[in-house]
Amino acid sequence: MTTSKRFVLRENRPTWHYLTLMIFSLFILAACAAKPKQDYDVNYDFSTLKTFSQLTLKQTDDPLTADRINDDIKQTLLNQGYIYQAENPDFLVNYAFVTQDKEKDSGLSIGLGSGTWGSGGGIGVGTSIGIPIGSDTAKTQTIQIDIIDPTDKRLIWRGNSQYHFDQGGEEKAQGINQTVVAILAQFPPKK
Repeated sequence: MTTSKRFVLRENRPTWHYLTLMIFSLFILAACAAKPKQDYDVNYDFSTLKTFSQLTLKQTDDPLTADRINDDIKQTLLNQGYIYQAENPDFLVNYAFVTQDKEKDSGLSIGLGSGTWGSGGGIGVGTSIGIPIGSDTAKTQTIQIDIIDPTDKRLIWRGNSQYHFDQGGEEKAQGINQTVVAILAQFPPKK
């Protein structure tokens, strides 16, 4: 009889602590995500822009990244309905990128958890210290995309964001693509 009673108590017990834990986790994830930033000429009529061309990046020590960014910008703008036109476009696209070493986390973390024991539940807070394995730095790459009016060569829109990677290859290519798409999702600006 006692076992049945405990089972019923657990089944009817509110799940507020599970909900609290999920909400807390979502806030942590949202805080860690890099949100693209933009700035633009508030007096410019972006609705007139239909065709674009890309400016050639000057010499770079990372041509693989430069080619990936260039290709992703072009494909993203095409997907948004703009037309590539090498001669006499409505706007020009330029970009820049910077790669920096970033310290990895120290390995110290604070955790929040919930559990049940007996006929009650609880929330606990604890800490843990991890032992770093491998390199203690990661790479952060910031990408900046500029939209330029071709008639007077003035900047009319700028967006930027960053992503983190440990090594090149597929992981880096995906990071570049996701970052470029996120930046250009803000273009044209919603006034």
